[in-house]
Order: sequence, then structure tokens, then C-alpha cells
Amino acid sequence: MNIRLDSRLMRVLAPTLVGLLGLALWQLAVTAYDVPFYLVPSPALVLKTLVQDAALLFGSLGVTLRVTAWALASAVVFGVLLAFLFVQSRLLELSLFPYAVLLQVTPIVAIAPLIIIWVSDPAIALVICATIVAIFPIISNTTTGLRSVDPGLAEFFRLCKAGRWQTLVRLRIPSALPYFFAGLKVSGGLALIGAVVAEFVAGTGGTASGLAYQILLAGLQLNIPRLFAALLLITLAGVAIFFLVSVLAHLALRRWHESELRSEP
Repeated sequence: MNIRLDSRLMRVLAPTLVGLLGLALWQLAVTAYDVPFYLVPSPALVLKTLVQDAALLFGSLGVTLRVTAWALASAVVFGVLLAFLFVQSRLLELSLFPYAVLLQVTPIVAIAPLIIIWVSDPAIALVICATIVAIFPIISNTTTGLRSVDPGLAEFFRLCKAGRWQTLVRLRIPSALPYFFAGLKVSGGLALIGAVVAEFVAGTGGTASGLAYQILLAGLQLNIPRLFAALLLITLAGVAIFFLVSVLAHLALRRWHESELRSEP
């Protein structure tokens, strides 16, 4: 029990200490060399700006997170459906999977302007752009997981004359869950990146502006502390998304899969 507690404590304590040490060195370097705030602000000034501009920055964070959430949900739905289709038909997989790869390797900044022009609603355009960025890990990992079933269990299901639906629900889906969550951890961060990049390209302002617009505006105004504060919020949002998906994976897999089982001391 003590070993478990020490391990969990170190997982939190070690990175926290490294982060605090980095912030302390940053603060000392900026203070010692008298670096102008419009070049590199100190952590203390960034935190002060975050508190002063909290209403503006957290409102923009909410806009960006809404786009991210919708994009991630869309990536999960369409990615899983495509993975199911690929498993059911090898011909469909051979025909469509190269286009999924094509979406993955095409820079979103190259196609985002076209999507924003074609789609009249800016919010929907942003969601589409972020979905394109986030969907490939879901498709790839889930397809791999659905195909990576234990041969012995697959033969057992055939001997029991299980139908395709029973095999999918009771064998393939449980086998694919670890792969799915591994892809979801990647897609969560990619959805946030896609939302921010799409906001950069769209340049939407006003009350519906996300953090990317605040970064652009702060850069134009040389308000570098606000720029750093917005970057901090984006970083913390990405960490929070990864942590949330990790918790979901742990809850889903902790009782039966090796990746989440705790070894007894």
C-alpha cells in the first residue's frame, strides 16, 4: 500500500517540482538581466495579467474549448464508424483508408481557408477544420484494435457459431478499447491544436473570438504578457484534456486490461 502511495505521489510531485524550478529560473533570469516585458515577461507578470484579464481570456478559452469539444466528439463518432466499416469490409478499407492518410498529411492551414469560404457558419467551419486534424488517430488506432483480437478467442467464437454482431460487440470492441483510448489521447490534443489553428486562419473577432484571436491581437498590440497568458491557458487546457481522457481510460480498463492493472506490492 505504501509503495502504491509513494508511486502516485511521485507522479505528481516530480513534474510539479521540475515545473516550479523552471519558473523560478525564468523569473530569476528575467529579473537579473532586466529583460523588457515586451520581449519576455516574467512569470509573475504573466500571472498578474491572467488575473487582470481573466474575464476576457477565460471567455475566449470557453469559445476555443467548445470548438475543441465538438471537433473531438465528431472525430470519435465518424472515426469509430469508419473503423467499424473497415473491419467489416477489407475492400472498403483498401479504398478509403488512403484518403484518411491524405487528410492527415495535408496541412490544415492549406485547406482551412477553403473550408471557411465554403461553410457560411464560422463556428461550423472551425469544428470541421479541427475534426479533420483530430480524426486520423481515432480511425487508425480503432481499426488496429478491432483487428487485433486474440486468435484463440476468435476461434472459440467461431466454434460457438457467434454471429458477426455478437463477435463485434463481445470480442472486437473490448479488444479495441485500449487502442481507442490511446488514439483518443492523441486526438484530444490535436482537436485543440486544430481549433487554435483554424481560429488563426479565420481571424474571427468580437464576442465569439477564441484564444487564437486574443494571441493575434496581443501580438499586434505588443501586449506580450497577455499573449503569454493566453498561451498558458491553451497549454493548461491541453493538459486537462489529456488528463480527462486518461481518467476515462483508467475507469474503462482498470478491472481487466494489463495497461491499467495495478501490480500488488
